[in-house]
Amino acid sequence: MKRTHSPLLAALALLLPLAAQAADPVPKGERTLAHDLLVQMIGTDTTSEHGSTTVLAEALAQRFLKAGFPAADVQVVGDDPKRRNLVVRLRGQGQREPILLLAHLDVVEALPQDWHFPPFKLTEQGGYFYGRGTMDIKGGGAGLVATLLRFHQQGFKPKGDYILALTAGEEDGKSNGVQWLLAHRPELIRSQYSINVDGGGPEIRHGRTEVVAVETAEKVYASYTLTVRNPGGHSSLPTPDNAIYRLAAGLMRLSQLDFPLHTNSATRGYYERLATLYTGQTAADMRAVAHDPSDPAAMRRLAASTPYNNAHLRTTCVPTLLAGGDAENALPQMARATVNCRILPDEDPAMVEAKIRQALADPLIAVAPVAPAPASPPSPINAALFAQIAQTAKDVWGQAMPVSPYMSAGASDSVFLRAAGMPSYVFNGISYDVDDDRSHGQDERILVDSYYQSLDFNDRLLKNL
Repeated sequence: MKRTHSPLLAALALLLPLAAQAADPVPKGERTLAHDLLVQMIGTDTTSEHGSTTVLAEALAQRFLKAGFPAADVQVVGDDPKRRNLVVRLRGQGQREPILLLAHLDVVEALPQDWHFPPFKLTEQGGYFYGRGTMDIKGGGAGLVATLLRFHQQGFKPKGDYILALTAGEEDGKSNGVQWLLAHRPELIRSQYSINVDGGGPEIRHGRTEVVAVETAEKVYASYTLTVRNPGGHSSLPTPDNAIYRLAAGLMRLSQLDFPLHTNSATRGYYERLATLYTGQTAADMRAVAHDPSDPAAMRRLAASTPYNNAHLRTTCVPTLLAGGDAENALPQMARATVNCRILPDEDPAMVEAKIRQALADPLIAVAPVAPAPASPPSPINAALFAQIAQTAKDVWGQAMPVSPYMSAGASDSVFLRAAGMPSYVFNGISYDVDDDRSHGQDERILVDSYYQSLDFNDRLLKNL
């Protein structure tokens, strides 16, 4: 039988490929580029111990140059040969001041024997990308690189310049890239504000993305050394006054130290929005904590519920490094611990040090700050930015969701920008489960779908700022 072809069916057949393409907001080529970038970035060892951010900065610079960015707008800078930074400028129309896009290239150490996957090789399994830095923060950095390359390829000119800074030294403070740029090349990053992808973003709660957290404040990072010295001697003639025993006893007393619970505007705003996502006692406690003044009993219950909530409601101090002794057959002449504190922005580091000394209750344990605690002034809420984030989130996830300011319990390079007078907002588009944060830990990972979805988030947001 001879087939007749309907003009309508023929037209629909021609439209089907276009419809399929429209259904996926991230084109296949963009996904391929983003995957290749993540493979390259995870596969480049940028640890302080045996890696180099310079190698990765130079390799990414070549990508921008090959894409046609002017050489003057692609610069690898810094004094430390192993810890250089990449700064790229995408020129805009001059209708607004530049916006800085920030991510750090360095990662913390990862020992292969501690992981179930090679830490410096991107592994996809079970819907996750595994590798050191996937979450902190090469996933976010790779997304920014992919987005700017895509904008350039499309010929898209934003309202104002975007400046991408991929920096060194965030994790250990050695040759910190943001500090170096502020001190030596401030003109490269001067902007009306920064978007730092080192935290925040869409939070997965109850199995779905329900709130977008934007960090406007962060705790103050401060470390202290606790040192005990002793004449020592031969291990065959032990004495009760052992440096390791004395330090260990002090640390046990320190483990009982709890700092006071209190809130600030960022944490109160955060819990006010989170309360709408919960029910029962948890929701009631969040609402009570969101009040000013906050209810003390509600704060105690909320702090006891999870380490995450506890860290947002009080200053915390915890031992992170331990060393002592010189030989296995000698009594230790020195024992030392490093205690890392994350101090609420409105608390005095001198008060924290005094409480540490009081908890140790031993004048023979010497306490000394590792470095001066940096100031951490909060950034004001940018109403226009928050509104655009909310609209973008609705477009990407198909639902209205709250955009909440919050205070980070961790630390980021935004502290240096804020201290220099540049507001900084910390968030990215990669949805993450707040109960499965593996940053700095074993088998660090991000959701594959969330990584690709973040490309759509970046594209929509940055085209509208």
